[in-house]
Amino acid sequence: MLPRPAVILDRDGVINRDSELFIRSVDEFVPLPGSLEAIAQLKQAGWAVVVCTNQSGVGRGLYTKATLDEIHAHLRALLAEHGTSVDGIYACPHRPDAGCSCRKPKPGMLLRAATELDLDLGASYMLGDAPRDLEAGRAAGAQPVLVLTGKGEQTLANGDFPDVPVFDSLQAFTDSLLA
Repeated sequence: MLPRPAVILDRDGVINRDSELFIRSVDEFVPLPGSLEAIAQLKQAGWAVVVCTNQSGVGRGLYTKATLDEIHAHLRALLAEHGTSVDGIYACPHRPDAGCSCRKPKPGMLLRAATELDLDLGASYMLGDAPRDLEAGRAAGAQPVLVLTGKGEQTLANGDFPDVPVFDSLQAFTDSLLA
C-alpha cells in the first residue's frame, strides 16, 4: 500500500475546548463548533485523520491514563454519531521535563503515527493552536497549519510563524482544503 496523506490534529483547542486546568474528565470534553463535522468531511474525502496530543496531566497526576482513555473513547463515540472515526489517537502522557521524544514540539508522535498508519508526512498537514504543534509538524516534515481556536490567537499575535497558513478553525481549514 502506498503511504497516504493525513490531517494530523492537536486535540485541545483544535477539536475541543481547551482549558488551562487541563481536560480532566469526559464531562470537560466539549467539541468546538464544526470540529466533528470537519473530521467526517475529511474522512469522506479520503484523508487519514490522526490526533496527536500532549497530555502531561497524566504525568502530573491530575488524571489517570484510564481517564484519558475514557475521554478518547468518548471522542470516538461522538465521531461514530457523525458516521466517522479517526485513524489513530496518539497521546504523550509525560511531563514537560521528562525529556521524552514523543512530547510536542518533538516529532515522535507524528513519526510513530506515520510508521504505524503508513502516512506520507510530506503530503500531510499538522493543525494546531500552539507553537509546539507547528514545530512538531515542521520537524516531522508535515505542513504546519495554525487554527485560531484555543491558543491560536495568542500564537498568531506572537508572530513567530509568519509563513504558516492560518485558519479560523478546523472547519475553516477543511472547507478550504476540500474546495
